[in-house]
Amino acid sequence: MQRALAVVAALALATAMSGARAHDHAGHLQHEAAARAPSTVRIHLPDTALTDQDGRTARFKSQTVGDRLVLITFVYTTCTTVCPPLTALFADLQQRLGARVGRDVSMVTVTVDPLRDTPARLKAYAAQYNAGPGWSFLGGSKQAVDEVLNAFGVYTPNFADHPAVVLVGDPRSGEWTRLFGFPGADQILARLDQLQAARHDAPPAAHHH
Repeated sequence: MQRALAVVAALALATAMSGARAHDHAGHLQHEAAARAPSTVRIHLPDTALTDQDGRTARFKSQTVGDRLVLITFVYTTCTTVCPPLTALFADLQQRLGARVGRDVSMVTVTVDPLRDTPARLKAYAAQYNAGPGWSFLGGSKQAVDEVLNAFGVYTPNFADHPAVVLVGDPRSGEWTRLFGFPGADQILARLDQLQAARHDAPPAAHHH
């Protein structure tokens, strides 16, 4: 009986997953087929003004990110497919990073649906995952959000087709790693540690007057 129930549950899950993927079939599969393996990219962060889940406006590069290492992903609050597991992954990372969040590491979730994802919606969404200090949920004007999405190479005309991706980066060096799909927490933490080590090994920055 238990085995039969397990089979039924597995079939139900598979059916739900295939149905859930329908809305984002083209975009997600296109991105996953193009780049399953992690890719290293250079990203110049825009200093666009975005609004967080508490209604505070801050410049993306200079204030939200600052000089910290960064974990960033992209969601929308009404998504029922890839966004919940990506946000749950960040919730796990928040726990595992502990006091490093907000001090050494900025965790950032940017909405791809800024017209509907108001600060109040983002705040309610953040609360579902027990987001604490140092984990920002960002929206704002469509123009401002699109500027950030374009900088990270994740903009799509139809927001529901946005790629499932986590980016791990160091704004100081401009070096970022794109991890498509659902990377493991250990893989992300290992990349963070590599970036942290690279900072320690880097020569002091030259100061120009």
